[in-house]
Amino acid sequence: MFISGIGCSSRFPYYMETYGVHSIHGRAPTIATGLKASRPELDVWIVTGDGDGLSIGGNHLIHILRRNVGVQILLFNNQIYGLTKGQYSPTSEMGKITKSTPFGSIDYPFNPIELALGANSSFVARTMDRDPKHLGNMLRRAHEHSGASFLEIYQNCNIFNDGAFFTFTQRETKASHTIFLEHEKPMVFDQDRRGIRIDGYNLEAVDLESGPYSVDDCLVYNETSPELAGIAARMQWQPHLPRPFGVFYREDRPTYESMLQEQIESVIARKGKGDLRKLLKSSHNWVIE
Repeated sequence: MFISGIGCSSRFPYYMETYGVHSIHGRAPTIATGLKASRPELDVWIVTGDGDGLSIGGNHLIHILRRNVGVQILLFNNQIYGLTKGQYSPTSEMGKITKSTPFGSIDYPFNPIELALGANSSFVARTMDRDPKHLGNMLRRAHEHSGASFLEIYQNCNIFNDGAFFTFTQRETKASHTIFLEHEKPMVFDQDRRGIRIDGYNLEAVDLESGPYSVDDCLVYNETSPELAGIAARMQWQPHLPRPFGVFYREDRPTYESMLQEQIESVIARKGKGDLRKLLKSSHNWVIE
């Protein structure tokens, strides 16, 4: 089942040969929570965008993450409102000139990865549209995870925000501006010519060819560490560092729907099945004539 809200990304269910719901703006997590709670055996995907998921739907997004509902959430981030013809979005960079910010945006943008980590999501990852191999791997990783999987996808909008992520996706600049996080492997990039070293609480990019540092001096990533996930997420705000892609964090913990089903079964075992008619006719009822 694919459930979407409103936006360019939200037409996704029409392209899939399976069940789908094209719902209302920002409310896909609400519908998905109800569906997964009542039909936990279904494979439920949420498709949203930076406007749909982080603006009007922001409150719904953080709660489905903290509850650890067993769904996969694909957030297509193009840093613009595409469906409504090019207004700035919650992820648009400061100074962005759009139809709704003709003199430049003065808003500090969201970092979706930091938002998901702050909401205590049990799986957080980032990928890009122009790397199908990495994209496919991240989709598989998200699907294999038991719990709420949050996957941010850098998505180019060639109509209203063309080239927003070309620094990270074009062949000429990709290697020197991106780093792919791999579990229990050193953080190296630029075809292994440079690496990430931690100095106290600060990260620095170091040259591994001319010395004095080697790959042994590089930070080894661990996708089960919330501390490292937070450090890696904040690399987005540091222009002297590459942009991270991959799995930032994963944690195994019970899902919302499994705990709900266990609770219902426990109550039924102790008290038997409830009587809805009796509940409705219980105390504190009034008849209005």
